[in-house]
Amino acid sequence: MVQSLNTKVDLTIDATAFNGITEYGKIMIGDAGFEFYNGRDTRKYIQIPWNEVDTVIASVMFKGKWIPRYAVKTKQNGTFTFASKEPKKVLRAVREYVDPANMVQSLSFFDVIKRAVVSIGKKK
Repeated sequence: MVQSLNTKVDLTIDATAFNGITEYGKIMIGDAGFEFYNGRDTRKYIQIPWNEVDTVIASVMFKGKWIPRYAVKTKQNGTFTFASKEPKKVLRAVREYVDPANMVQSLSFFDVIKRAVVSIGKKK
């Protein structure tokens, strides 16, 4: 059995991790870090201490009405993408431990297209 980083847990919620293969389990947010535990296989888990978190990226749609997924970008190990039942609760709990300036929205579909067109124009 894996040992949890947290001594105090603020939120536990059902979630999905998108790491190549979709994994279902639970997210635990506590005083020491962000943790994901697989529901079926206890050997599959993700533990991210708060001092390792660089930014939290949220995909926001319909002017904040719906947040389908969010990602935690770490300083060394890359980006981990998650979805949960109530993403606003998760992001509010994360905001207690991560600086709100490091919590950003991802680019919209039109922003990505606009950047692609501008970059094609700069190449010529």
